[in-house]
Amino acid sequence: MLYHPDLPTLPSHPKLDALAGHLRDMGSVLVCYSGGIDSAFVLAVAHVVLGERAVGMTAVSPSLAPFEKDEAIRIAREIGARHELVESSEIEDESYARNHADRCFHCKSELYRIASVKRVEWGLARIVNGTNTDDLGDYRPGLDAAREAGAESPLVACTFGKEDVRACASLLGLTIWDKPASACLSSRLPYGTRVTRERLAQIASLEEALRRLGLRQVRVRWHALPATVGTVEGSLARIEIEQGEMGRAFEVRDELTAAGKRAGFTYVTLDLAGYRRGSHNEVLSGRSLRIVS
Repeated sequence: MLYHPDLPTLPSHPKLDALAGHLRDMGSVLVCYSGGIDSAFVLAVAHVVLGERAVGMTAVSPSLAPFEKDEAIRIAREIGARHELVESSEIEDESYARNHADRCFHCKSELYRIASVKRVEWGLARIVNGTNTDDLGDYRPGLDAAREAGAESPLVACTFGKEDVRACASLLGLTIWDKPASACLSSRLPYGTRVTRERLAQIASLEEALRRLGLRQVRVRWHALPATVGTVEGSLARIEIEQGEMGRAFEVRDELTAAGKRAGFTYVTLDLAGYRRGSHNEVLSGRSLRIVS
């Protein structure tokens, strides 16, 4: 059962104690909350120590899968926290839509711009996110946007890595303590491939179908197929699946292929290297990994 503010204490854990104290000292917070485990955990602890002075804000745009929006609503209700949905229009920004390597910077800049307005409107003191220490190594321009906006990362301040988050979320009774990592749908498009509503809808449709087939950790990477004589441009779905789920993927390959065709893909392929975070970063010369001192 999840702990609530009317209970006297949180479960005993040194890192959890540190996080609770850190959030309490902030006085009130707007949590940039996607429905993923990291931001959900921050919202849960903030709700315990701050009550109504902690508000979760979810930015809704074509890059948020419908499944993730529904999950965010459900989990916020489970936590008992105030949860606000706001419209985000990053897809209208050419700097975002052209999908260069800094796309995430423009997305997060829009998120924090909205959060800054809502923080004042809702009378809250600080803006916080769910960034943890494991996020600091990959190439993530969104971290620069957070710094520029003055958004804070309490999990980093309290030295939480991903496994720390999962362990403490389990202690709190969060049902999504082991939820697979997620990211916005635009991250499925290779750099330089334009972000469009139609392409995001294709990806969302196929990923939802894969989940219904019982696959948990999945990414549908969208790739353009150039038009040839007498044809129009098509698209290829390169599906990344956790190595342990490869067997299941082959068992349902006919259903998987059919789902890809229904979503509008010309070809459907399975990446034998399996799921890995930020695979599109692998093509960035010298930028696939950021070394943090």
